[in-house]
Amino acid sequence: MTEFTLHTQETAPEASKPLLAQSRQAYGMIPGLHAVMAEAPGLLEAYQTVHELFVNSSFDKDELTVVWQTINVEHECHYCVPAHTFIAQSMGVSEEISEALRNETPLPNARLEALRTFTLNVTRGRGNVDDEAIQAFLDAGFTRRQILEIILGLSQKVMSNYTNHLANTPVDAPFRKLEWQKAA
Repeated sequence: MTEFTLHTQETAPEASKPLLAQSRQAYGMIPGLHAVMAEAPGLLEAYQTVHELFVNSSFDKDELTVVWQTINVEHECHYCVPAHTFIAQSMGVSEEISEALRNETPLPNARLEALRTFTLNVTRGRGNVDDEAIQAFLDAGFTRRQILEIILGLSQKVMSNYTNHLANTPVDAPFRKLEWQKAA
């Protein structure tokens, strides 16, 4: 297996050093994902930018978590599921929502379930979603803007999930107690 470097502030390419400094400031550490992405400064910068754009989308904290974790679980990302469980806890998302997403069990309300279903449709269909699924999403109270914002969240998750698969990024210490494997 190809090994990827977990870069530090000292070992990172010059263009990644300020990006890693931003990560350290934001999270109090350099997450392993960012340490791997630092090898390609453009990827790390794009990931950080898309993350901020998605966090500032029209979705609330529960909805952000549903989009992120639905994609993480679908992609079977060993790193992002525990990381986003930790993030959800820090954002005040209920354990009921987090556990339902991690275990692919029903969410506590129909609106969040509609969001998960539509996010799965977009992810599995690679953007090819039929009119009936789109209408069901809109009928659940979501907007056309949010259809497009799911694409934004999916873009972020493709960057992170695929990087973690290729690099087999080790789960950071703060997230280890939340490790996850897809149910059989």
